[in-house]
Amino acid sequence: MTENTRNRLTAIAVALPAFMSAKAFAAGASEPGLPQLDIATWPSQLFWLVVLFGAGYLVMAKIVTPRIGAVLEERRQTVDGDLEKARAASGDAAKIRADYESDLEKARIEAAEFAKQAAMEATRKAEVADAKIAKKLAEKVGAAEAKLAEAKTSAMANLNDVAAEAAMAAVASLAGVKASSAQARKTASSIATKLAKQETN
Repeated sequence: MTENTRNRLTAIAVALPAFMSAKAFAAGASEPGLPQLDIATWPSQLFWLVVLFGAGYLVMAKIVTPRIGAVLEERRQTVDGDLEKARAASGDAAKIRADYESDLEKARIEAAEFAKQAAMEATRKAEVADAKIAKKLAEKVGAAEAKLAEAKTSAMANLNDVAAEAAMAAVASLAGVKASSAQARKTASSIATKLAKQETN
C-alpha cells in the first residue's frame, strides 16, 4: 500500500462525514435543531454509513489485516529461526561439554595410570637398590665374619701354643718332668676344645 493510497483513503474518510453533515444541513437548513436527528435524513445517513463501513471493512480486510498478518508471520518465522538456532547452539554446547568431560575423564585415568606406573617403577628401582645394598652388606659381613673366624683361629692356635709352652714349663718346674711339645699341644688343644664346648652350651 503506497503513501498516495493511504492519503486518499484518509481524505475520503474525513470528507465523507463532513459531506453528509453539509448535505443534511442543506436539506433542513431552514429548521432549527440538529440535522442528523431529522428522520427525513436517516435513509441517506444509513446509506452512507453502510458505504463507509463497507469501505473501511474492505480497507481493513484487503490492505491492513494482510499487512499485519505478514508482519506477524515474518516475526513468527524470525522467532522460530532464533529458537531453532538457540536449540542447535544448546545441542552443540551439550556435545562440547560431553566431549570435554570425556576428555577430562580420560586425562584423569591416564594420569592415575601414569602415577601407578611411576610408583611401581620407583618401587622396583628401590627393591633393586635394596637388593644391591643387602648383597654388598652380606658380602661385607661375610668377609668380616671370615676375617673374624680366621683371626679367632689364629688367636686360638697362638693361645694353644702359649698354653702348651706354659704347661711344659709348669710341669718341668713342679714335677721335674720334661714333656714333649707334641704332648703339650695335644693337651692344650683338648682343654681348648672342652672350653669351647662349654662356652657353646
